[in-house]
Amino acid sequence: MTSKRPSTWNAPTRREVMIGMAMAGVGVACGPAFASTRDLASHAHDWDWLIGDWDVWHRRLKDRLAGSNEWQEFNGKSALWLTLNGLGTLDDNIVELPDGIYRGLTLRAFDPATRQWAIWWLDGRNPSRIDPPVYGSFAGDVGTFIGKDVFKGQPITVRFRWQDIHSKRPHWEQSFSTDGGKTWEVNWRNYFTRTNSKASPLARIDSAPRDFDSLVGTWQVRNRRLKQRLVGSTQWEEFDNTLVNRAVLGGFGNVGDNVFHAPGGTYCGLSLRAYDSNTREWLSWWLDGRSPTRIGSPMRGSFKDGIGTLLGDDVYNGKPIKIRSQWSKLTAGSAHWEQASSADGGRTWETNWVSELTRKV
Repeated sequence: MTSKRPSTWNAPTRREVMIGMAMAGVGVACGPAFASTRDLASHAHDWDWLIGDWDVWHRRLKDRLAGSNEWQEFNGKSALWLTLNGLGTLDDNIVELPDGIYRGLTLRAFDPATRQWAIWWLDGRNPSRIDPPVYGSFAGDVGTFIGKDVFKGQPITVRFRWQDIHSKRPHWEQSFSTDGGKTWEVNWRNYFTRTNSKASPLARIDSAPRDFDSLVGTWQVRNRRLKQRLVGSTQWEEFDNTLVNRAVLGGFGNVGDNVFHAPGGTYCGLSLRAYDSNTREWLSWWLDGRSPTRIGSPMRGSFKDGIGTLLGDDVYNGKPIKIRSQWSKLTAGSAHWEQASSADGGRTWETNWVSELTRKV
């Protein structure tokens, strides 16, 4: 949980709330009201074929955009869970490169407004950066996703393509283009072999921090949220949510999948935390299911005397503010979280959200 409601998000209309309530009845309560209930329910199954544990065989071009034809071959593992009630996914990966093993993860979220998926990648070797997303959809057994990035200082177009997705060995490839998509260089292919139909956590790295270890699991959460922020309000609203938190990146990260039963309607959100060993800080991003194409700037911070404090910048009602997120009382069965905002550069703080967590599983 962090910055649970982006300041730039517009409150839903009554019609959107009613549609959201209708969607809750069919188990898809997390998408904004840009598409029919049937359409959202259908796309909530787009990645069902990839759920579970996989052995992965990689074939990667050693040098990219250099005219090379020398390929490296190596193994890996992947585990994928659905999130956001199916309108998102998370996969955790071990990549056994010839020069060393590393961890990485993929987040995906469906946008009903464009009927496309956004896909982000976080490389565990550089945990302070999430790659720019690629966007796309499926046509039959093929999924194509395209975006923009920079490679060695050069602007490029990136393409992900999934093929044979309903076969026993689905495969993925990555291509780069330097001419806006006129020509492509395929530089990475992955071939997947299922080992389990249900995803299970990948092995922990012994040196991983233990700050959030007790948060892994399923929780019932009681929320108390200020109705209006930074106006001197004392009116609070209360509601529940469920949280499923998973360790990723060998323990150097964790992802919290939330379903909020708020007064304005049910919605989902995803928090991603990754530990930067160089700065000894946690970074925390928030993806709101009502705005599924945007991941905001991260908050940063660390634990001291059992309290984790993370700070970040945001904009509220057109004005820059500071955001503070604090975790405390993290035990095997309970935890406390709260969020505060500051309009004066951090000199004074207004607490606007308090959550009490009780473990379910």
